[in-house]
Amino acid sequence: MSNQTHEASRLSTLQAAYVIARRDFLAILFSRAFLFFLLGPLFPIVVGGLAGGIGSEVQRETAVAEIGIAMNAADTADMISSAEAMRENMGSYIPPMVALTDEQRAMEPAEILRNRVGNYAAIVSGTPEQPTLTAPEGQIDKWRGQVGLVAASNLGDAPRKFPELTQNVVQTSGASEKSDRIKTAQGGQMLLFLLTMLLGGMVLSNLVEEKGNKIIEVLAAAIPMDAVFFGKLFAMLGVSFVGILVWGGVGGLIFLGGGASLGSFAAPAVGWPIFLMLGVVYFAMGYLILGSLFLAIGSMAATVREVQTLSMPVTMLQLMVFFFATYAMAKPGSTIELAAAIFPFSSPFAMLARAAQDGALWPHALAIAWQIVAVTIFVKLGATLFRRRVMKSGPRGANTKKWRFWHRKSAALASAEAIR
Repeated sequence: MSNQTHEASRLSTLQAAYVIARRDFLAILFSRAFLFFLLGPLFPIVVGGLAGGIGSEVQRETAVAEIGIAMNAADTADMISSAEAMRENMGSYIPPMVALTDEQRAMEPAEILRNRVGNYAAIVSGTPEQPTLTAPEGQIDKWRGQVGLVAASNLGDAPRKFPELTQNVVQTSGASEKSDRIKTAQGGQMLLFLLTMLLGGMVLSNLVEEKGNKIIEVLAAAIPMDAVFFGKLFAMLGVSFVGILVWGGVGGLIFLGGGASLGSFAAPAVGWPIFLMLGVVYFAMGYLILGSLFLAIGSMAATVREVQTLSMPVTMLQLMVFFFATYAMAKPGSTIELAAAIFPFSSPFAMLARAAQDGALWPHALAIAWQIVAVTIFVKLGATLFRRRVMKSGPRGANTKKWRFWHRKSAALASAEAIR
């Protein structure tokens, strides 16, 4: 009779999974550790923004390297005039050219550069017919074409006056659109990979902590182990979405505060709303597959050091999968891209890149259906291994005694959770 009463008090797998998911989600969400976890990725963004702003300011304040002209007065004036005329049409390709002072003209060109006199990248001496370029070894090839073009313009072999062009501006071209969408695909893949790897580690740390303080044994005695696995996995997925919302909100404010917008980037082939929606779906699929692996690994580890040792191969494998998906992105429609889209670990990355380059939606419906099947298989396999391994933290006899002890003491826990 007591056994029947106890079985009736136990929750179903779905109910127990919901209890575990709610417990873990709220416990992690309102912990100080999660707050610092959220703040962690924001520091590089802030530091990078400050460094970029300061670097831009320093670059603006720094004088542009100049080419010094050490010819006679007439040739020097002609060289400077030709350079200015070319700069109006060719921009920064033609460096600014300036005349040396009388004091500098009394020095050898090599001596001027060696003693760092002025802001000269090179010195041009001789005549336009036979110019001599003096520059450091790595700068000769950089400047000889421009200097030769300016000198040739004074001999009538190159134009000093350019025809006025009628400009016909278009929004884009086939080549530029393809190039820009590849950049969008690369950015989406990189962001998806970083978020998956960064947030996937929370599953391991939470499990190892609960194994260390024996909470996992209390839960195992009260509810099915499959429910513990499902609850923890989906709780971490929910926590991950909270983290993404926080980071996305802060990043969006910084992004918009800087005067940028999504229009500044090439729109993916499927459009931004569908692309972002697919990104969320593919993140969930990738996270569930990786999270199930991490939970299975965590069930075999008793310490943080063991977790790090066991998870390293999975991390390196995931990195290789990312490189595989990135390589496949450059070969749309090929067998390699098809293989990347079918392989469960690379499928989210490959299909997100495809969304940026191809506007067809039906391949995503097939890919998501296949990924759901793969997630179900991996989660089921992970739950099976989790159930078999998580309680094996000591000798068999000791574990049997622990199980019986916690089985008797945790019946009240199951009833209380069912009432809640």
